[in-house]
Amino acid sequence: MGFPRGIDRRHAVESDVIMGIFDTGIWPESESFHNKGFGPVPKKWKGEKVIGPRSYSINGTSFSVRDIQGHGTHVASIAAGNEVKHASFFDLAQGTARGGVPSAHIAAYKVCELECNDADILTAFDDAIADGVDIITISVALGSQFEPTSDFVTLGVLHAFKRGILPVSCVGNSGPRMFSVKNDAPWMLTVAASNIDRRFIDKVLLGDGSVVAGTSINYFLSSEGKLPSVSKTGVAICSA
Repeated sequence: MGFPRGIDRRHAVESDVIMGIFDTGIWPESESFHNKGFGPVPKKWKGEKVIGPRSYSINGTSFSVRDIQGHGTHVASIAAGNEVKHASFFDLAQGTARGGVPSAHIAAYKVCELECNDADILTAFDDAIADGVDIITISVALGSQFEPTSDFVTLGVLHAFKRGILPVSCVGNSGPRMFSVKNDAPWMLTVAASNIDRRFIDKVLLGDGSVVAGTSINYFLSSEGKLPSVSKTGVAICSA
């Protein structure tokens, strides 16, 4: 994300922050969530890095708090993941991965599995408020535009905001077009997607011998040199 690594950080202050993550759960064994080098656990809660995992009976079915999709684990690592050196995607873009506040503690609330349920999300808001989290991040864009009387995410966020909790949400994946931004209530911090300072370029070899370069990710090598992947009207596109 381009965070500078040389900034002056106050670990004692960071480690007193509890982030409530409303998502698909968490995989606590990930290196992003190890317990090394942490300050004292906040007195208002017990535990270490991941201190308060909760799971709900989503649409009447009980699920483990473990994240089988990866979305919740990814979001938690962006918000408060520890520094992980030599992180990469199959050796692509190798570097140090870290969250915005690496020393913060994480309280994971699994409110989604294959889908999200409004009753579970509202229950999670009640639990997070009672648990004493400082920040709630909910990367769920279910509603349309600002509907203060009917959007349950907006209503839950309002209750948290009134109690001094900073709610952070996403703008959604729709757009670009008019009114494509979600979670735009005035009492939440809505965050848009960003980009990175690098490009991933790969090439395809056409049947006539010409090579076309474009943005793509290919993390394996062809053992035969060329593998047909698309064939149309006599023109085969192969990996190069």
